[in-house]
Amino acid sequence: KGVLEAKLEEYNETVASMNLVLFDAAMEHISRIARIISLPVGSALLVGVGGSGKQSLAKLSAFLLTYDVVRIVVTSNYNTNDLKTDIQGMFIKAGVTGAQLLFLLTDGQITNNRFLVPINDLLSSGWIPELFASDELDGILGKVRAEAKSNGYLDTPDQLFAFFLDKVRKNLHLGLCFSPVGDAFRFRARMFPGIINCTSLDWFHEWPRAALIDVAARFLADVSLPREELRDAIAQHMAQVHLSIGDANAEYLKAER
Repeated sequence: KGVLEAKLEEYNETVASMNLVLFDAAMEHISRIARIISLPVGSALLVGVGGSGKQSLAKLSAFLLTYDVVRIVVTSNYNTNDLKTDIQGMFIKAGVTGAQLLFLLTDGQITNNRFLVPINDLLSSGWIPELFASDELDGILGKVRAEAKSNGYLDTPDQLFAFFLDKVRKNLHLGLCFSPVGDAFRFRARMFPGIINCTSLDWFHEWPRAALIDVAARFLADVSLPREELRDAIAQHMAQVHLSIGDANAEYLKAER
């Protein structure tokens, strides 16, 4: 916990401010995500309802490993070609300069299910057909020629491409942040099997009572109260209210379907 809190402080100073409470369950998720994406060809599928901390914990995990986090900016005009252009930049960073990247993608950014065609290809084989024009690919292979030869690869187009692709797969990791609510996740998993087969799954369950009390205590720390013992009682109450919603949801589903 001390190590992670120090890293979180460093993240807040150097990257952006993240108000995270590192309770036990959160630290376990950070450990899992970091372990998954530290592996060559390691990509993570983070499944949990909105607000469960998937993106924040993935960013901190990437920071621990000194990876660069890459995100896409989806507008109303953003299409599959724009996504491929963004992925081209990632391939060049990972395969030519050797940067370690975590490409963080949320289900909210998938405005069109066609976006998942290149993502599925990327997860399944590491390569997206027709990603680069032939002259662009020749230029890229020329940039990795010297490094490939020094690693024992032959100076042929096939061998240079194999070296480039191997380097991309080792350095480019995906973090897919999906919600299990509704039918979208089930449909996408069936249509694009790479999402399930080629990732390691980390399921974000409901936060336990101890975690909710820790978070409540953090937010109450700056609040002035007439008596100090009220602080703990209010934190306990906030956790209880939060947990009671789960019970109410179950009753509502049973009564109203």
